[in-house]
Amino acid sequence: MKLLSEIKLPARLENLGSLLKSIISAASGEGFSGPKLNHIEITAEEAIVNICNYAYPEGSGDVEVRCKEDDDFFIIQIVDSGVPFDVTSLAEPDTTASLSERAVGGLGIFFMKKMMDDVQYRREDDRNVLCLVLNRKGTDNVPGD
Repeated sequence: MKLLSEIKLPARLENLGSLLKSIISAASGEGFSGPKLNHIEITAEEAIVNICNYAYPEGSGDVEVRCKEDDDFFIIQIVDSGVPFDVTSLAEPDTTASLSERAVGGLGIFFMKKMMDDVQYRREDDRNVLCLVLNRKGTDNVPGD
């Protein structure tokens, strides 16, 4: 696995642009463009904004972003030491219900799962590790990280 970029900043919304710039630069360097690049940006933004808003309710902490390449896979690894939160455990929202009947929240994570080929979560050394995976050639054989 090849490390393409790495950045660690305080988990504050004012750092969102720098974090996304690092991801977009790595993804562009790997040949992503157009809709796939937009999916990468939207998905990463959703994950990072959630960390900035919810991971550290009692104070502050950092968010670390690593972009990696593994054969045909582009992997965005987002790490924080905040409150444990497994995005993969959430049930999909009922998108057939009317807006007034829907539960608040969850749509961003739903779109994150739809835009990526795989979304993986693990808790490791008291840290949340979220991996967003795109397969350049399809969705078969998505690696674990």
